[in-house]
Amino acid sequence: NVFFDPKSSESRLPKYSTGRRDDFIQMQYLRAMAEYWADPTHNPVSPFYEAAMVDTARAYVWAWDARPFPQFPARRDIWSDGGNYARGHWLSGRISSEALTDVVAEICESAGLTAYDVNALHGVVRGYLRPEGGTARAALQPLMMAHGFEAVDRDGLLVFRMRHGLPMHAVDTAFLAVNPERGSDLETLRAAEAEIAGRVRLGFVEAEADFEMRAEEAIFPDEETRGIAGGEVNLVLTRAEGRAMAERWLAEARVARDGARLSLPMSRADVGTGDVVDLGDLGLYRVDRAETAQARHLDMVRVEPAVYEPSDQPEDGAALQAFVPPVPVFPLFLDLPLLREGQDPVAPHLAVSALPWPGVVGLWHAPEDAGYEVNRLIVAPSVIGVTQTPLNPGPVGLWDRGEPLRIRLARGQFASASELAVLGGSNLLAIGDGTSDRWEIVQFATATPVGPGEWEIGQRLRGIAGSDGLTQTAWPAGSYVVVLDRSVSQIALEASQRGLARHYRVGVAARGVNDPAVVHRIEAFEGIGLRPYRPAHLRATQGDGDLQFSWVRRSRIDADGWVAPEVPLAESYEAYRVRVIENGTIRREVVVSESFWIYGATEIATDAITGAWWVEVAQISESYGPGAPAQLVMATEQDPS
Repeated sequence: NVFFDPKSSESRLPKYSTGRRDDFIQMQYLRAMAEYWADPTHNPVSPFYEAAMVDTARAYVWAWDARPFPQFPARRDIWSDGGNYARGHWLSGRISSEALTDVVAEICESAGLTAYDVNALHGVVRGYLRPEGGTARAALQPLMMAHGFEAVDRDGLLVFRMRHGLPMHAVDTAFLAVNPERGSDLETLRAAEAEIAGRVRLGFVEAEADFEMRAEEAIFPDEETRGIAGGEVNLVLTRAEGRAMAERWLAEARVARDGARLSLPMSRADVGTGDVVDLGDLGLYRVDRAETAQARHLDMVRVEPAVYEPSDQPEDGAALQAFVPPVPVFPLFLDLPLLREGQDPVAPHLAVSALPWPGVVGLWHAPEDAGYEVNRLIVAPSVIGVTQTPLNPGPVGLWDRGEPLRIRLARGQFASASELAVLGGSNLLAIGDGTSDRWEIVQFATATPVGPGEWEIGQRLRGIAGSDGLTQTAWPAGSYVVVLDRSVSQIALEASQRGLARHYRVGVAARGVNDPAVVHRIEAFEGIGLRPYRPAHLRATQGDGDLQFSWVRRSRIDADGWVAPEVPLAESYEAYRVRVIENGTIRREVVVSESFWIYGATEIATDAITGAWWVEVAQISESYGPGAPAQLVMATEQDPS
């Protein structure tokens, strides 16, 4: 009845204790006390008051802590004695553990196996997810690997016992049976160095915290290769237990690279699978395979008892994730042009932000406000900001060196980039009014912090990826800015659903589609990835009373190369819609198949244009229709010529 507390002058460890955490011995102590006093031989009925000497109904275990688990012991900023939990006598967080013997016995019983012995096992199982539909052997395998025990057949009885590396038999190598097939009585083996991993990584579920997946790694100091052997177990472990298991796997694998084969006379038939044999100067070897055919033929691997001795692993306190209130998220749908190879030209992008970030965010969709299905899961927040200054119309195809644009970010930051990096695709962002189809793609080279969460970006490239149709728009202060990094990805949308209004719900995935904090949107997407780019270099020349208009075709796919004389045609056929517009009224509209059009003198006379007029040219897509138009102003109200 001692308590280990470095802050106390009465701190002591129990007798024979190494100071390591051992939940199993606590469980065994309680079991021994309960079983001992439940035996009438040890707890007889008193002849004076006709009741048991010890009233087990009034036996209490110290101590179940009233503080909530796992906040205690994890929140050491609140409770300073949290560090004592590992070696303390608390039942909180431990009483739900099961003895390894009981878990193995239950698996055997469920498989119909009754001839087994688990008395040599020790250890606790904090949690284990048994594989579905597997055999009992598959269910036992993770436990055997994690806890370091084996199953051996002894006269029809399946015996489970811990690996310890201690010798159980001694064999004099001078008195071996000769194996005529091998031509020798003893053969030693060593695996190649390249076959032995020098680093092991073990994945598991962390105990006493948020039950999230964790990984612990062990590596030899002399390891120079980058090869990693590892795996995952469906077990709940503390970080110290996971680290100890990884170290044992690594050490056991390196020692087991040495093997031996020998034959014993039939008088040594007592040596069986799983037994550790002392071969004298050769060391200790465990029998992995045994055959009986005129002699006892054994295949063995070298073992060392020190491998199975637990190291003094520090008990790192589990870190709890802070509670995140279910606040609504802020979603922005962006129907964007093609930005990267392999993107779906129909599917829009989705950017989501929230403070604080609630974890995994779900997007649900449906044709009506019912029957929602999961569209995608968003695991990381997007960088979304709001402009603090207006972005006036700017040039296309040239560096915009005008006034810097000031942006306030809720989270994240900007970074400057070289001109070469920007030309290579870095620092992409979208600026728009929040509607799904009005987003201009902008790049920038310089980013300067000017205050908490505020940045100024300058030296911009405007109208990227065919969004130059919006460069003449003045984006006012209060416009949205979305950084187009990997957190902004496309959602699932079938081509047949393009242009159809659909219902979307966005919220915390774990809380479900009907949570009150879920954001509801109704959106229809045009599929701007299919929209042809605006033609370039629209010009007019006059001769003999005619006007000849010419332009240069652009392409939205594979158009960055300089080798071919023309960019590829991204559409099924080449066609352009040409409009003559006077004061907003369409006076003439034609469709041509080449990148020029002649506005003849007869047509000019027929149209009899007298006011302000201009010409618009838009490339036609078979799947999208006319794209963004190029415009050439021919005359204004002040200059009717």
